[in-house]
Amino acid sequence: MKPFMDKNFLLSNETAQKLYFDYAATTPVLDYHCHINPQEIYEDRQFENITQVWLGGDHYKWRFMRSCGVDEYYITGEAPDKEKFFKWAECLGKAIGNPLFHWSHLELQKYFGYNGVLNKKTAEEVWNLCNEKLADPSMSVRNIIKQSNVTLICTTDDPVDSLEWHKKIAEDNSFDVQVLPAWRPDKAMNIEKPTYLDYLATLSDVSGIKVDSFASLCEALKKRMDFFASMGCSVSDHGLEYVMYAPASAETVESIFAKRLGGASITKEEEIIFKTAFMLFVGKEYAKRNWVMQLHYGCKRDNNTPMFNKLGPDTGYDCINNYAPSSEMADFLNALNSTDELPKTILYSLNPNDNQSIGTILGCFQDSTAVAKIQQGSAWWFNDHKTGMTDQMISLANLGNLSGFVGMLTDSRSFLSYTRHDYFRRILCNLIGTWVENGEYPADYETLEEIVRGISYNNAVNYFNFNLELAK
Repeated sequence: MKPFMDKNFLLSNETAQKLYFDYAATTPVLDYHCHINPQEIYEDRQFENITQVWLGGDHYKWRFMRSCGVDEYYITGEAPDKEKFFKWAECLGKAIGNPLFHWSHLELQKYFGYNGVLNKKTAEEVWNLCNEKLADPSMSVRNIIKQSNVTLICTTDDPVDSLEWHKKIAEDNSFDVQVLPAWRPDKAMNIEKPTYLDYLATLSDVSGIKVDSFASLCEALKKRMDFFASMGCSVSDHGLEYVMYAPASAETVESIFAKRLGGASITKEEEIIFKTAFMLFVGKEYAKRNWVMQLHYGCKRDNNTPMFNKLGPDTGYDCINNYAPSSEMADFLNALNSTDELPKTILYSLNPNDNQSIGTILGCFQDSTAVAKIQQGSAWWFNDHKTGMTDQMISLANLGNLSGFVGMLTDSRSFLSYTRHDYFRRILCNLIGTWVENGEYPADYETLEEIVRGISYNNAVNYFNFNLELAK
């Protein structure tokens, strides 16, 4: 029997261990997509207790606690922090096979020096240990980032955001980790939402351009892109509920926009036409600016209406959308490619059944302008576990260029989530190490080092054109 989560955790053979310890473990972390708050980085927040760090906004944990029958009072309700933690500890002890069990214990090991098992029997011990550690200045937000060996962070930011905290961080010479904005224009695209007209009013105020047509919307967004670029932005991100491709004339798009501005509701067909025009516009702008376009799709959101009305979005009530948009995605990318305006693009589907279709789409649009110009993103959300990561990388290797993969991202709101990169790297090294051990790839360690360091860090540095030194 192997020891519980020891130094060789998930590394099943000698080659995997060599790849991990010699190359992956020492390579820095580049977090090119997350949802952490830049204000907390600037202010160097110090957390009062482990509940604030772990349970304050983590819908992964909330979702699991609900599946264990825990009352909402102890999840998002008004229960004292200690009681919430004890409920979580009791649930975690039974989380066999769930990545939350591994993530949580990796965090306890790395940041708190705790190598035991958290469950209802050890909850008091771990509560006291973690809170004592969190009180130390070494566990402020900035110090957590530094001890995680992070070199650059891209947050997720709306076009109307002032980016004031990014500016303050950039001007603070005492902190050398780059914190850059990433452009997330979902609210500008979601024409069907009840709050859309209010959002356009805000965009008009911030941009100084009155948005009274689709053309003026595009001008306002270009002005905001210029501002984001001045703050170091080179990455966009889109949360798409579905991928549809329905091109239409400029006149048709303008008429749909005018209809919505007039306060009328629009049909589903009109919504799809507008969103197609919107995505074609931003895609072309990204190509001009050499920005990367990230497309996250395949999620059906806010399925529990009573709880959505009570708690709002991103609280653990989303699921996989079974719609597979391979034809529409190919048509969308082809439309940009046909005018030589296809930017570097990363495709993430929440549905693991899309792995193969994405793998075949990638090969249609690769060219010499970048290594793996069109990428399949890391296993996302419901898939960022051992099985999901392994399946995604095997599929990418089978159908594309795994060695050019830009690797892992946290996609998290927690400052302790950088251990997910370690989790990913162990799975990566075990996968490649097993291929070597099986005689499926030679024990060429010069090339293996390049591949492992590339997927862990260097590929992302090159792909996003970040001003960082490569790991050696």
